[in-house]
Amino acid sequence: MIPKIIFNREKKDWVKRPLLSNIEKIIDYRGRTPKKLGLSWSDTGYLALSALNVKNGYIDFNVDANYGNQELYDRWMGDKHLHKGQVVFTTEAPMGNVAQIPNDDLYILSQRTIAFEVKHDLIREDFLATLLRSPKIFNELTSLSSGGTAKGVSQKSLSNLKVCVPASLEEQSAIGSLFRTLDDLLASYKDNLANYQSLKVTMLSKMFPKAGQSVPEIRLEGFEGEWKIKRADEIFKSVSEKNRALLPVLSASQIDGMVLRDEIGIDIKYDEATLNNYKVVKPGQFVIHLRSFQGGFALSKLEGITSPAYTIIDFIDKENHLSGFWNSILTSKEFIKRLETVTYGIRDGKSISFKDFSSLKFVFPNLEEQQAIGSYFSNLDNLIAAHQEKISQLETLKKKLLQEMFI
Repeated sequence: MIPKIIFNREKKDWVKRPLLSNIEKIIDYRGRTPKKLGLSWSDTGYLALSALNVKNGYIDFNVDANYGNQELYDRWMGDKHLHKGQVVFTTEAPMGNVAQIPNDDLYILSQRTIAFEVKHDLIREDFLATLLRSPKIFNELTSLSSGGTAKGVSQKSLSNLKVCVPASLEEQSAIGSLFRTLDDLLASYKDNLANYQSLKVTMLSKMFPKAGQSVPEIRLEGFEGEWKIKRADEIFKSVSEKNRALLPVLSASQIDGMVLRDEIGIDIKYDEATLNNYKVVKPGQFVIHLRSFQGGFALSKLEGITSPAYTIIDFIDKENHLSGFWNSILTSKEFIKRLETVTYGIRDGKSISFKDFSSLKFVFPNLEEQQAIGSYFSNLDNLIAAHQEKISQLETLKKKLLQEMFI
């Protein structure tokens, strides 16, 4: 009995036994609260681990969690200190999140969370954490759980769960180490992604002049002087070229990162009269649904056609304006706030006329600075997209391994 993917070249069998036969003790303080101990939570101190901050694979230190002072910790935990690497498990709301204590800090084991003390001669903690996160075990736990919307699992339920584990502790260690490496890689890419996204938000707010100003707070090296001020109708025009044959259909439902994507592969039936009424969209043009304003413009990177409900916006003078630079302006939070000041309410949202949009004033630099700013944000977007793609690849790999490395 071995899984599809194995570490051990000798192909040693795995053994099946009750989960709790691998466990020396379960630490469970279900029902314990500071109030019952005559105390209360604090703003600082020892972090309380609960179903609120024990996520699948990690402890979330960013949630608004509870803390206990030294007296509460001593009264609550006694001499049962959680150690680095120890497996914690949420029993409900949500059920089945698994993480390991990440460091040598002391923690309070709070509501709906239990900790396992393992029999070290039978199972490795890294392996146990990975095993409990595998789809097969999660599905079995779900079938053993009780409750309606909020599923829960009790120690009695856990006693009915049987698991397959490698007889070799070395193989267990290798499997646990693999998934810990994957988790560390994912955490690193996610941290970097968050940093790049945060940097983009900051730069969007500082690399464009504030309302009433003509110079940005932060400027790329080599540029100086005031930016030009013009009304939108001096920069943009509305275009409505009718459909030509054999162009793909573009739809706002396919917008990803404010870029229209090709929808030609989607099985949607369009009759000839409908298609003939569609508008042509060209690369570098902007698209917006003015009659039910959705909060931003989409920059098309494709040539195609789209519904006549959308307004197509192009530059009057293409030689002095770059769509990449203007995309940063038209999709920024600051601009969306400005745009909302000229919208009027409708039943399902907001609406704006092209005339309203045309009355807005914009501040912008010369073509060379537009190119530099556009390149800066394009590079940031590429970094963000690359990290998102890497995260997706790692999560897909992890999911496949969790399915195929366990019995």
